[in-house]
Amino acid sequence: RHHEDRRNQDEKRDSGVDESLPVVKMFRAFQLELDDRYDRYERLVKLGRDVTIESKRIIFLLHRIIRNEDKDKILAEANHKICDLNTSALREIAMELRGQSYYLYLRAFSPGVQEYVEAVTFFHYIKDGHLITLDDIHKALVFEEQPEEPESDTAAAEPTSAGENPPATFSLEITPLDYMLGIGDLTGELMRKCINAVGQGNLEEPFMLCSFLRDMYAAFLTFGNTAGRDMSRKVWTLCQSLRKVENACYTIKVRGSEIPSHMLADMFNTVYPEKESPDCG
Repeated sequence: RHHEDRRNQDEKRDSGVDESLPVVKMFRAFQLELDDRYDRYERLVKLGRDVTIESKRIIFLLHRIIRNEDKDKILAEANHKICDLNTSALREIAMELRGQSYYLYLRAFSPGVQEYVEAVTFFHYIKDGHLITLDDIHKALVFEEQPEEPESDTAAAEPTSAGENPPATFSLEITPLDYMLGIGDLTGELMRKCINAVGQGNLEEPFMLCSFLRDMYAAFLTFGNTAGRDMSRKVWTLCQSLRKVENACYTIKVRGSEIPSHMLADMFNTVYPEKESPDCG
């Protein structure tokens, strides 16, 4: 690591410095603190990438649902993968952030958290047909300390009436913005699910997805431009996904009787290209 090499060079160059001086001690403490921050940030970046990779695998797995006979089996497998992800990489992220400034390290793992939100919301939409809330996601990200893990200063609990301490817990918080950005990505997966459903001969699901996406788009528009550039890009992407689903529903209604269902999916990308959605700007 570059900062470690630089630290070794500084130690060699400053070997003649009087370490007992208060100013030197103060800057040595600053050096140790910065080195710890750099190392922690790098670890969180790696964990965030692991979360992104595993979340994408969960999404790809959910897209493999073709028949109702396969649905329960694939949902069970996806749920198992989500639980494993919660207790592995996401738990490690929560451990790294204990006692630290959350927003100081947020950018290191924020993309992974957004991908995780996308995977979890996609799973629950397929399973239950509705959008899971941020509070429900947080409930799955509360962890109990293991005996080998050090207890944080804020995690110490008061003794119970039986004289025993309840197990200390810690959690991983997801910001409302990361939750909303993850939902913005979810709309792209729902659009793909719509096209896949048409290819499989399911001509009813696109209309349900269209209604759901319209409600989401209307909700996103209420934020305006106050949420920042990232949110604006997500709203534009959501609009594009909604237009594709609306075009699919239009084609099914108008030309569904004259075109075989397995050919309808190919028409959506050729007859209605994305650039023909000027109102998404």
